[in-house]
Amino acid sequence: MSIYRLPAEWEKHTGTITTYPQAYETFFDRLEQAQETFSKFVSTVSLSEKVFINVDNRQKEEELLKKLKKYDANRKNVKIFINQTDDAWCRDYCPIFVKENSKTVAVKFRFNAWGGKYPFQKDEKAGRKIAELLGFYTKDVDMVLEGGSIDTNGKGCLITTESCLLNPNRNPDMSREDIEKNLRKYLGVQKILWLKEGIVGDDTDGHVDDITRFVAEDTIVTAIEKDKNDPNYAPLMENFERLKNFTDIKGNPFKIITLPMPEPVFYRYPDSDEPERLPASYANFYITNKHVIVPLFNSKQDEIALDILQKVFKDRKVVGIYAYDILVGLGGFHCLTMQVPE
Repeated sequence: MSIYRLPAEWEKHTGTITTYPQAYETFFDRLEQAQETFSKFVSTVSLSEKVFINVDNRQKEEELLKKLKKYDANRKNVKIFINQTDDAWCRDYCPIFVKENSKTVAVKFRFNAWGGKYPFQKDEKAGRKIAELLGFYTKDVDMVLEGGSIDTNGKGCLITTESCLLNPNRNPDMSREDIEKNLRKYLGVQKILWLKEGIVGDDTDGHVDDITRFVAEDTIVTAIEKDKNDPNYAPLMENFERLKNFTDIKGNPFKIITLPMPEPVFYRYPDSDEPERLPASYANFYITNKHVIVPLFNSKQDEIALDILQKVFKDRKVVGIYAYDILVGLGGFHCLTMQVPE
């Protein structure tokens, strides 16, 4: 039996780790706007918990501090570290913080930039360094795993996708059983719930935080596309059907709540002849101690999604922030963060 337990995201945080968007190669001509959106986001997080932010150098630190001041961040809750990264998506290269009784341990899986798609040497080092800077013991695991590829209810269940975790670009020499064994051992889960695929435009091979999230021990929200001609319709519907058959560790079915998908969102990258579809999803929200921060896309579905999530999170204020400029980098607010449990 595992000595560890992976808390649910809604459990009390000591703080949130995040990384300032700095790479032109990720955000292109939307980099400055992405930095502004990031600063708004951090300001909201800082209202109820500490925020630990990675930046590449002192110049970036000064730049960020000016932006945070503009958006009235709680400066007492902001700690900036000079910790060089390749990219902003620290959900995936940070350790996953688990509890060993009352102690917090940083479990560091390997990171290979979603199957070797991008440079990742700085990210891999930064994930380890942030745990050291915060003073946590780090347990290394010889398996590739990104934090955005999993979600837990904190009570023994973990949800993920076959398209990501079973992709040979991650752990080609490991079977499903080998992967499940490590998830049980190092994250303390008892039951792994397998969805099939993610959404169009997601370069992570189908991270679950873009489609399906636990919002309570017995409740799951999942993205649904109602347009049968949309390429997301079939995979999201198949996931929905699987969810209806899942049960918790006691054999009880979950309550399933559906989230709409926004209308398709596009961006034309510098090396592309045509605009490319982005992985826009309301499921990429982040839960803080007092807020749930949801990406918005100037879609007619925005208010519907916010209303659904506010009814789910009765003890928190749901806040929507326009997230197109972050999305150009192929991620969302959840991708930018890693929670540190109390």
